[in-house]
Amino acid sequence: MEGLDAMGFENATPIQQQAIPVVLSQKDLIACAQTGTGKTAAFILPVLHSLLLLEDIPPKPQVLILVPTRELAIQIDQQIEGLAYFTGVSSVAVYGGGSGTEYSNEKKALQSGAPIVVATPGRLIAHLNMGYVDFSMLRFLVLDEADRMLDMGFLPDMQRIIAITNNDRQTLMFSATMPDAIRKLARQILKSYEEINLAVSKPAENVLQAAYMTFENQKIPLIQHLIEGRDLPLVLIFSATKKSVKEIEQHLLKKKLNAKAIHSDLTQEERGKVLRDFKHRGIQILVATDIVSRGIDIDDISLIINYNVPGDAEDYVHRVGRTARAEKTGVALTFINEEEIYKFNRIEEFIESEIRKLPLPAVLGEGPEYVVKRRNQGFKRKKYHRGNKPGNKR
Repeated sequence: MEGLDAMGFENATPIQQQAIPVVLSQKDLIACAQTGTGKTAAFILPVLHSLLLLEDIPPKPQVLILVPTRELAIQIDQQIEGLAYFTGVSSVAVYGGGSGTEYSNEKKALQSGAPIVVATPGRLIAHLNMGYVDFSMLRFLVLDEADRMLDMGFLPDMQRIIAITNNDRQTLMFSATMPDAIRKLARQILKSYEEINLAVSKPAENVLQAAYMTFENQKIPLIQHLIEGRDLPLVLIFSATKKSVKEIEQHLLKKKLNAKAIHSDLTQEERGKVLRDFKHRGIQILVATDIVSRGIDIDDISLIINYNVPGDAEDYVHRVGRTARAEKTGVALTFINEEEIYKFNRIEEFIESEIRKLPLPAVLGEGPEYVVKRRNQGFKRKKYHRGNKPGNKR
């Protein structure tokens, strides 16, 4: 309770209200909730509570939390550190990309039996291959962002890790989406489980979503127009590839904007510094690949810009979910070129909502028309003209 107070927790979110009693009842769980709804605390709090009920915590790992990315491992480890600060329960984050010293520290923590292990599958497999990891007394196995781990090809690693855990464990699966592959995995590893579904694959209602039809050469000037002279302390721009992220960073720096890129070519130390600088407002604009779309935990991001349309509709939800966290409001804008119209229309169908198309500022000229070509249905034409009320069709 002291940890909750210190971290400013006051009211439980819907996923916390529903998941915590299930976990405390010692049942397995599969929970589907959009990003930014507080699902990390939904499993950390009851797990910590259960560990504190033990007279003595055995000197072997009691909780294993598997996550898809280094950023998410660090984020969860930090949240555990805050919530468990007054309890004496420790955790270790196990992830790739670090130095030999970090690997050695991970090894020592695993050998000494850190109560809570937060790990990416690949890095944990590297430790498993050395023969000193013992999950025979594991009480909880948590798969966080399980859908993302499957998308990233971690299923074989996950299956190998699960196979060496204690069969009497309690298993908790948390996912932002519920594809067939997730349900199949749940049937394989969960026992008499309960299922929770909250707002599956829909952006939070307090996110203002809109889009601009743009040619490629209009995108950087549009960013400049949107940001300059406005009170936007934190802006997050997503782009599809490392190459484009680097190019956007250079273009924004030439425009004298306070921008920094984050991508997998940076070392873990460099990426950590960029995220810390962004969180503490030393950087106004963070340009990122989807590597941070689920791993960044910053509450006050006021504007999300999709520099390109995400290839996967679910990725759009995760990108947009970086703003309006913890019931705050935010804005998410997407730049659409002529080749991305069909992808964007599929996103609208996926979230069951038509996103407003805003007219470009007059100084940038006209953008392309929004024309959707539907398979076997010919063309469906939607035009948005300057001067029309945004979202009206002609």
